[in-house]
Parts: sequence; C-alpha cells; structure tokens
Amino acid sequence: MNELNQDPQQETGKRSTKRTVATLALVTILMFGFAFAMVPLYRLVCSVTGINSIATNSGRTLAENIVTTTDTVSERNITVQFDATINGNVAWEFRPSVRSIVVKPGEKTTISYYVKNHSDEAVVTQSIPGVTPWQATKHLKKIECFCFDTQTLQAGEAKDMGLQFVIDPELPDDISTITLSYTIMDTNRSESLTPNTDNIPTVGSDSTASNNKNTNS
Repeated sequence: MNELNQDPQQETGKRSTKRTVATLALVTILMFGFAFAMVPLYRLVCSVTGINSIATNSGRTLAENIVTTTDTVSERNITVQFDATINGNVAWEFRPSVRSIVVKPGEKTTISYYVKNHSDEAVVTQSIPGVTPWQATKHLKKIECFCFDTQTLQAGEAKDMGLQFVIDPELPDDISTITLSYTIMDTNRSESLTPNTDNIPTVGSDSTASNNKNTNS
C-alpha cells in the first residue's frame, strides 16, 4: 500500500525537477543571447532615438553646437565620475585615466580610457556608454569619444582612448554628480582569448633569478 502511495509522489517530484532544469537552461540561453545582442540592439535604439548614437555620431554634432553658442561658463561645480566594465571572460585591461573630476557646465573636458589586449589575438572592440542619473543623459554631450567607432587592438597592444565632453548648462539644479560608465565588449563574440604571459616573469624563471642577482649585488 505504501509503495502505491509513493509512486505518484516520486513521479510528481521527477516532473518538477525536469521543469526546473528546463527553466534554468532556458534562462541561461536567454542570458547569453541577450549579451551577444547588446551591440546590435544598442545600435538599433540609438538609430531610432539619436541618443548617444554610435551609428550616426549625433551626440558629437549637438555637443559642438552647444559649445560654440555658449558664451559663458556656469559657476556650478559638477562632479563627474568614471567607471569601466569588461563584458565577458576576456584578457583585457580597461580603466579610466581618472576616477572623478569636478567640471563646470559649458566648459570642454578631456580625459582618456586605457585599454590593453593581453590575448594572443587581434580583437575589435565596441564600448557602450551609460549615464546615471538617467535625467543627466541628454545633458552630457560627447564631442569626441572612442565609443563613436569600434577600436581594433592587436595582440598585446595598449592604447589611451580619448574622450572629450561638455555638460549642458541646462543640467537640472538638483543634479550635482554624474557617473559616466563604459562597457567594452568583443564584437567578434569570441571566448577563445588567452593571456599573453610570454614576457611576464614567474617565480623560479631565469628573469626572476637574474633580477634577484642584480638586487643582491
């Protein structure tokens, strides 16, 4: 009698487990698909809205118009913070030259982002910007930005990528801090990148021993 009562429960448990596994697998597939679709999706949104467009560079033209028609620089102080994120498991370095600066609306500001490809392969990267709070998005105008175009990095290559922007004097009074973040990704969607460690000495290597010898002498 007990065996008869247990069989339906076991079958129900098995079906529940299968549904859970199927759901998790579907979620995983959707997450990977969303990550791969970020660049083309971003291009589509930008082409429709014209905001921070990497396809039409509309942000660059608008920023130049604001700079040339603004005779005075606001006395307000705005803190601009910079952030960097690498999308995917890739052997890169990516960081801003400064973490934060204080600027005045209406004045041009120039910084750079450092990127290095530690892999053994050339890559074509795309950087996607994001601004918080979102109300400040239309008031941060990029004049020149590495995000306007893809950036090619050869194996082991490093470069400083320029960014010039201006804060619109019409920025709402209640906003005193803006965070500008960039997510960099491999447009080839390759996960086969491996670190290039040929020139990095390891413990016990000849170069390490040589350095220790020079230090002792």
